[in-house]
Amino acid sequence: MFAISPVEVYRPNTMPLSTPGFTHADAQEDSMTPLHEILQQRKLTALFQPMLNLESGEIVGFEGLIRGPANSPLHSPINLFGAAQRHGLSLETEMLSRQIVLETFAQLDLPGCLFLNVSPETLTHPQFRNGRTLDFMTRLGIAPDRVIIEITENQPTYDFNAMRSALLHYRSMGFQIALDDLGEGFSSLRLWSELRPGFVKIDMHFVQGVDTDPIKLQFLKSIQCIAESCGTKVIAEGVETEGELMVVKDIGIALGQGYFIARPSPAPPLVASAETARIINASQIAVFPKAEFAGRAHVTAQKLMAYIEPARPETENERIFERFSENPALRVIPIIQDGTPVGLINRYNFIDRFAKPYQRELFGKKSCVTAMQGEPLLVSKDMPIEELSHFIADADGRHFSDGFIITDQGRYIGLASGQDLLRELTKMQIEAARYANPLTLLPGNVPINEHIERLLNAATPFVICYCDLDNFKPFNDAYSYRKGDEMIQLAGRILGVACNPKLDFIGHIGGDDFILLMQSHDWEKRCHDALQSFAKLSSSLVSEPHRSAGGFESEDRNGKVVFHPLTTLSIGAVHIEPGKFISHHEVSAAATEAKKMAKRTPGSSLFIEQRCSPVPS
Repeated sequence: MFAISPVEVYRPNTMPLSTPGFTHADAQEDSMTPLHEILQQRKLTALFQPMLNLESGEIVGFEGLIRGPANSPLHSPINLFGAAQRHGLSLETEMLSRQIVLETFAQLDLPGCLFLNVSPETLTHPQFRNGRTLDFMTRLGIAPDRVIIEITENQPTYDFNAMRSALLHYRSMGFQIALDDLGEGFSSLRLWSELRPGFVKIDMHFVQGVDTDPIKLQFLKSIQCIAESCGTKVIAEGVETEGELMVVKDIGIALGQGYFIARPSPAPPLVASAETARIINASQIAVFPKAEFAGRAHVTAQKLMAYIEPARPETENERIFERFSENPALRVIPIIQDGTPVGLINRYNFIDRFAKPYQRELFGKKSCVTAMQGEPLLVSKDMPIEELSHFIADADGRHFSDGFIITDQGRYIGLASGQDLLRELTKMQIEAARYANPLTLLPGNVPINEHIERLLNAATPFVICYCDLDNFKPFNDAYSYRKGDEMIQLAGRILGVACNPKLDFIGHIGGDDFILLMQSHDWEKRCHDALQSFAKLSSSLVSEPHRSAGGFESEDRNGKVVFHPLTTLSIGAVHIEPGKFISHHEVSAAATEAKKMAKRTPGSSLFIEQRCSPVPS
């Protein structure tokens, strides 16, 4: 049985180190408070939560956690350390907690590393730096390179020089360093930059729900990218679901910790659970949450702006004429008085007026206000582009062609025109369609191709299904584009329901074409279920006579009456085995051929391509 000799046990002082004027009498009076009783009688219990290597599935270490007496208000570490801070006993409580964790770690003979929580204040305190903890560890037989000092940032850290000095001291003794709760603390990113820890632990807020929240996903991917560039290992804490574990594993995060892996325990497991091991060893990859394309929301009127040197109201018309003559591309000149817009001069109106007999002689020396159009349309530089489009549509038509003035707090900063607005809106719509189809809001071409590349890079077998509606154009022509949109949306919903959201990806490449990237073992049954559902539900979009007849007659482009069968769904499927395809282009080409074969069969059908061409050498 493991034992500690009395000389090795740390007994906290009853007098708080950080409370000036605290007398011995005060200490005696307060010595029987619950906190003092806990410290004097060492009534603390250590728990350990495993750290899982997300690549190998091995438990490589444990975080040491502390609890107060059961059935006590100070059982919770939040209450315990809160009380310690109020009584000026933070250092004593931390030192005892650390000894209890180290003792228990040694008693249990746990393998791997121990993550030991240390606050910045304790880290830089002389009583912690005097080697007491290292001596204690030596007596316990725990080497420093097995202990990772986990800096818990629970209040602002301002003395970075002292922190850096302390950490260099502990590193020189063999300790490793971890930064806790990245993203939650007051200055965690600066601590990472300043201290260069070997590990960073991402706050559980960003981990929980990462399989459904694209913003959290992007945060984790960014942190992992930074970590890879500076040789830091990332720990995802708070992993509580299978979906979260799959995502953090796929991102490439090194270690995971959380209730789904194992709860804190006085006797923690030494190997991963069967359920956790299944996920770690599975060949499937996670389906990342759909990222909405938010480009339009972030574009403002300022992006349309071009700066045109303004004229003052007292500027002569002759000078305005010279500017237009010198610059054929100049369409409008703004008139500004003391920074405030007062009007615009349109090139074509101005030149047309000056071209008339005697106009230049009569008005050349007069103020340009005589040729100015007053009450210009003023637009704040921060106005979102979509709001601006409605604003322009509701304004006088001349503002579309003449342009509008961009302002910053009412002062002129530039010009833009209706053509500029249309150009940007068109560009944004095209870009948005690449990320998400506006009709179904399903992922577009870019995310589809990205997911295919992820599957190929992970050497994960999957099935690509190219889904296409048959006889859709005649239906769209006969029943109107609105009904056509309903048919496409219905197909998207049915195919989405057929997918396992954890394993299968659905995208809409445009028109009536959809792509499924399926890792489900029962993918074929899911496709057949989708075909049956579509056959049943799509009939509600056509009239009863057409349902009874199985189709309808209409004139083709040559004026000939032709019978068109009802719209059906064709699916062409291809097994994609690891190493057989090297890019999403090859995968897409194979799926296109399978779709063509499926459409050769009348009615709804599933064609499965049995051949799989190897990658050319």
